[in-house]
Amino acid sequence: MKVQKISTQALIALKDALANVYWRKKELRQFIELTMENSYIVSTIDWQENPKYESVSQLIDRMVARQAMYQNDLLRLLQETSNINDFSHLKYWDDKGDLTKRAKESVAKLRAQTKGYFDTLKELNEAAEKRLENIEKVKHTISFAEKLNELKNQFLELATSLNHQQRGFKLEKLLNDLFHLFDLQPKAPFKLTGEQIDGSFTFDNHDYLLEAKWQTSQVNAGDLYKFGGKISGKLKNTLGLFVSLDGYSSECTETGSPVVKSMILMDGQDLMMVLDGRIRLNEMIFIKRRHASDTGEIYFRISGL
Repeated sequence: MKVQKISTQALIALKDALANVYWRKKELRQFIELTMENSYIVSTIDWQENPKYESVSQLIDRMVARQAMYQNDLLRLLQETSNINDFSHLKYWDDKGDLTKRAKESVAKLRAQTKGYFDTLKELNEAAEKRLENIEKVKHTISFAEKLNELKNQFLELATSLNHQQRGFKLEKLLNDLFHLFDLQPKAPFKLTGEQIDGSFTFDNHDYLLEAKWQTSQVNAGDLYKFGGKISGKLKNTLGLFVSLDGYSSECTETGSPVVKSMILMDGQDLMMVLDGRIRLNEMIFIKRRHASDTGEIYFRISGL
């Protein structure tokens, strides 16, 4: 279908709007992929290392260079981005309202530049139902941050609780929900035994035993030796994740016993970094495991990065 040429001003406005309507790169990329039909080109951009505007600019420029293939997708991006009128997904990141204001202004400028482009694109209008489905998928992704924030608020409430038994049961559910949120496949509900939570999960083709403690004193090396014994009783490649919300004694980090070399350690500060959204749980586990493999140190403080 032959359509009128897209102006340079409209393309600049599109780049600006795309860079502002989503805060997280993952959500922006998903919105673009769901909007386009020929979305393979999206994977040719380095979304992780590039700033958002640079990634968007590279994508649009590459599409413009091959308009015979991507003209309809450019028009779809123009239309779908200019149709955005709900910016509530920015609220979590936008205490002062600056992000929302910038997003609204950039979308308004895009609308002003795109008037008249879609009069002959009946195919796009007929795809309204699919567009709504795509928007729902993006909203589902955005709700991730909201669910994580709910878990954070629950944890902060638990931290002030004086009922240690009740705190333990609620922590059991919180950790279970957290591991489900990050698709870490808890094999069975995490079970509370005394001050200790036991469970298991799978990550990156490795099975992990989980042990979590929330007590008034730091975990000592004896606790790690007991956990190491549990791990050694499982299949050869089974690993362990020990979570101590009140930290570890110096003997835990100084021990050279081979029985602890199949586990990695997390503390309460690590957990708060995950709940704050500063690092994803699966990324934290990967970094700690890689560091332990490279150095033999099972207690790597992510906060020091």
